[in-house]
Amino acid sequence: MRPADLWEAVEGAREPGTVRCRLCHHRCRIAPARRGVCGVRENRDGRLVTLVYGRLVAQSADPIEKKPLFHVAPASLSYSIATAGCNFRCSHCQNYQISQVVTELGRLPGRFVPARAVVEAAVAAGCRSVAYTYTEPTVFFEYARDCMVLAHEAGLLNVFVTNGYMSLECLDALEGLLDAANVDLKAMTDEFYRSVCGARLQPVLDTIAELVRRGVWVEVTTLLIPGRNDSDDELRDVARFLRGLSPDIPWHVTGFFPTYRLTDAPPTPAATLIRAREIGLEEGLRFVYTGNRPGRGGEDTVCPSCGALVVGRLGYAVTARNLDPEGRCRRCGAPVPGLEMGGRP
Repeated sequence: MRPADLWEAVEGAREPGTVRCRLCHHRCRIAPARRGVCGVRENRDGRLVTLVYGRLVAQSADPIEKKPLFHVAPASLSYSIATAGCNFRCSHCQNYQISQVVTELGRLPGRFVPARAVVEAAVAAGCRSVAYTYTEPTVFFEYARDCMVLAHEAGLLNVFVTNGYMSLECLDALEGLLDAANVDLKAMTDEFYRSVCGARLQPVLDTIAELVRRGVWVEVTTLLIPGRNDSDDELRDVARFLRGLSPDIPWHVTGFFPTYRLTDAPPTPAATLIRAREIGLEEGLRFVYTGNRPGRGGEDTVCPSCGALVVGRLGYAVTARNLDPEGRCRRCGAPVPGLEMGGRP
């Protein structure tokens, strides 16, 4: 338990000692002895505390492609960490055993790992970055920030895999520390967000736009669930939104498998992913990738200028690299946008 940041006392509240958390767009009002939506920020006698500082439930050196981040130091490793808790309630969560364990089972798993030990482990494993992932990193913000400071001191990149619900105050506090983010854009309807995720759409759109504005490298993932968010019109809406921010934003369209509480929808057909990729390209996005269905060519990066293969992939493995050290296509010399596309400087 550590003091939390980004909260304020609620003056004139019916219950004395009530606070408002300003970490994410839920902006929970939390009475004494109660917790926010995430289940890991608690009001202790009128002061907000975080219950998961350093309490890791997962740590592993993963391929950066697993995040997925295809335009951040391709073929490198990313030291990935998570605590329990999440500020969403997605009925199709793939990591519900750790994201929902606090709110559903009342358990607070994990073991304490100092921030410095995370960075030391990342360096020892030969990682190029630290990824805050598996669960929503916003809910362990204080710990993530401490790790991020040390990671930059060690010359490592910091990447978030996030639902995009962090507040502007949270983004301000991460200014200069967050290098890249993969944001889940789960659908383009508010009804989906409210009924499936327990959240709202607009704050996610605002966060994506704000991250781009701040110069954070952004990639976006949409998990396509048959009959729920995979219509051509909705796919075009996603592509047009991203294209309006930048045609260089990579869009990952990935396949759904029944899990957790959403088991009445079938797995996503490969044809749906191929169609989504075609729609994204038609709408002017330059990099659209298919995920969870390897071996169909939708994972490769091609030069936006000449069409040459610049990064070949199969699943999480990079099978070909045709970029010079500056991240330019070896055939035509055009730069391929991203971070360290040609390798570590």
